[in-house]
Amino acid sequence: MARFVSQSLALPLSYFSKTVLPTERLSTAFLSTTVISKALLSTALCASIALFSSQASAQISVDQPLPKVSIEKDGELMLKDSKVQYQSWNSDQLTGKVYLIQHMAGRSSAKEINDPLIERIKMAGFDREKYSTVTVVNTDDAIWGTSGFVSSKLEGNKEKYPWSIMVLDKEGVARDIWQLEKKSSAIIVLDQNQQVRWFKDGKLSEQEQRQVMQLLEQLQANHLQ
Repeated sequence: MARFVSQSLALPLSYFSKTVLPTERLSTAFLSTTVISKALLSTALCASIALFSSQASAQISVDQPLPKVSIEKDGELMLKDSKVQYQSWNSDQLTGKVYLIQHMAGRSSAKEINDPLIERIKMAGFDREKYSTVTVVNTDDAIWGTSGFVSSKLEGNKEKYPWSIMVLDKEGVARDIWQLEKKSSAIIVLDQNQQVRWFKDGKLSEQEQRQVMQLLEQLQANHLQ
């Protein structure tokens, strides 16, 4: 023991400053691993933020472009060989003519909110080359256990009105991006350049229904010029 102490005392101080003990090696390795893990986590976080930003929520504003919505799961109902099929839907498709979008929760109570306006549109018999109704149904906002029934009802309407655009939104993507109320019905009017010309989330009054009908007629007339 005395010999070891004397030998240790005889070693120069530089020996201890340059010697890396095993515990120090472990600490250095742990630090390197931690730095790499943080870098990978930061990269993944940035990628997630970029993906979310591609469909960031934005309030609908009149005289502004409609915030983009892309629905990949289910989406637009299409008729092929008299059978309903689904394909992804993107709001960027709504160009070239006048559109009225009815976004509603997958509830009968939500459908009834603006039914009077939809009936007026049906009675007006607008030219399908210049006008289309777009119905977006959010079954993420449906009474528990009824989403299948709502989907079947929408498919039946597609068979009945094949010229209308109908979209099934099982994850509530459109409602989240457009910041709409739950259990509600919203009406959006777009011109041929995809500019929002009229918007309300909730029940339209009699006067508001007349305003929408007049606007639809005006936009279609302007479309001819």
